[in-house]
Amino acid sequence: MLASVGMLKKPIVVLVACVALVGLAWYGWQAQRHLSSELVVGGKSGAKFSEQVDKAADAGKMAGASTGAKGDGMPAKGAKGDGPPGKGGPRGPAAVEVQAASSKDLTDVASAVGTLRANETVVLRSEVAGRIAYLAFRDGELVTKGHTLLKLDASLQEAELAQAKAELALGQTNYDRSMDLAQRKFVSESALDQAAANLRVLEAKFQLAKARLDRTVIRAPFAGQLGLRNVSLGDYVKEGADLVLLEDVASLKVDLRLPERYIGRLKKGQSIQVLIDAFPEKTFKAQVEATDVQVDANGRFVLVRGTMANPGGTLRSGMFARAALVLAERKAAVMVPEEAITPIGNELFVWLAAEGKAKRVRIQTGVRQDGLVEVIGEVRGGDQVVIAGQQRLMRDGQEVRSFSQAGASK
Repeated sequence: MLASVGMLKKPIVVLVACVALVGLAWYGWQAQRHLSSELVVGGKSGAKFSEQVDKAADAGKMAGASTGAKGDGMPAKGAKGDGPPGKGGPRGPAAVEVQAASSKDLTDVASAVGTLRANETVVLRSEVAGRIAYLAFRDGELVTKGHTLLKLDASLQEAELAQAKAELALGQTNYDRSMDLAQRKFVSESALDQAAANLRVLEAKFQLAKARLDRTVIRAPFAGQLGLRNVSLGDYVKEGADLVLLEDVASLKVDLRLPERYIGRLKKGQSIQVLIDAFPEKTFKAQVEATDVQVDANGRFVLVRGTMANPGGTLRSGMFARAALVLAERKAAVMVPEEAITPIGNELFVWLAAEGKAKRVRIQTGVRQDGLVEVIGEVRGGDQVVIAGQQRLMRDGQEVRSFSQAGASK
């Protein structure tokens, strides 16, 4: 029994020993592999670091050569630059780009769109019902004031007028007889008064019949051009029926809508340049005639009316118009590039370069045109205005080295 147990322990001890040897060998192999990797990585990093050091040294040598230093790659003594100097080194002039301010005549305009309207326009309508018995106009015809355009059948009105005329004649005779008798004291004053009142009634009746007859004739209320007629000979028209349009197009009105901020600058007689799409090659001229008394509460705009001539009648009412209203004209206005404007808080400034010195000037701006801004202040045409490098300028009188846009030193 003891012998069998001893024989069983020997294989187990041998197996445990073998496993331990295998584990020890695997651990040694892993440690050797890790050490080799560290050596390789360390060698590469060292090489890269050496290359960076060599490059930095070469860069230092090149910098020293460009600034006049010898051998140590440091800037030469007394070297100048735009940036801040080293300890003890002087500050050089700030490099800026400049451009001359220009001077030109300006017109301050407000652009708007509007509609052309005839100087006078009316749709002729019949005041009484009747059949058209006479037409005396053609479509689009030019007519004078008072020209007879058409007549309605007036047989009934003419008969009424004839009756009123006869009654008036009889009334006049009765009044004359009563007057003669009253002078001779054959009739009372009361009878004379009654005859006079009857005469006035008959006169009114005659005038009424005459007015009714006159309403059967349609005449032009002013000189102008007729439109297209809507009726023909023999048509029966009712009261208020449209007959024909009449417009005075010898002169036209142009109605423009402008924002309410322009109200304080609008004046009678201001010039308006009008462009019509139908005549793109021509510019028409108008003048401000009046401004509407109200501001439109919905769009916050004011209606401005101008007048313009229409020689030859080429323009028509209802045409779409593009207009430029000249609010003001200024001679020799100073213009600078937009990039020259420097905002500081709520104020605007420009920097000037003169005799190697910088000067900051407070300005106000006006009209903008093609990248240029009108400036109002102590800036004159021809002044050298800084358009780039303003961030390098700290104070008035600072030394500057200015370059024009072409790159020439000033």
